[in-house]
Amino acid sequence: MDDADILSKVSGLVDEEHALRARAGAGTIDPNEEHQRLQRIEKSLDQCWDLLRQREARREAGQDLNPVKVRSVDEVEGYLQ
Repeated sequence: MDDADILSKVSGLVDEEHALRARAGAGTIDPNEEHQRLQRIEKSLDQCWDLLRQREARREAGQDLNPVKVRSVDEVEGYLQ
C-alpha cells in the first residue's frame, strides 16, 4: 500500500463519516449504531494516519518503506495513555 492508497482510504472513511452524521441528523439511524460506527471509523482513521507517519519517518531517514505495517488499534489508540 502506498501513500495514495492510504489517502484514498482516508477519503473514503471521511465520506462514510459525513454520510453517517447526515443520517443521524435526519434521524434515520439509531444513535447507538451511529456511535459504534463512528468509533470504528475514528479508529480506522487513526490507523491510517499512523501508517502515513511511519512511512514519512522512514522516508526522511532514507529507510525502506516496505517493512511499514498497519499497527493494531490497541497500539495506535494506546499512544496517549
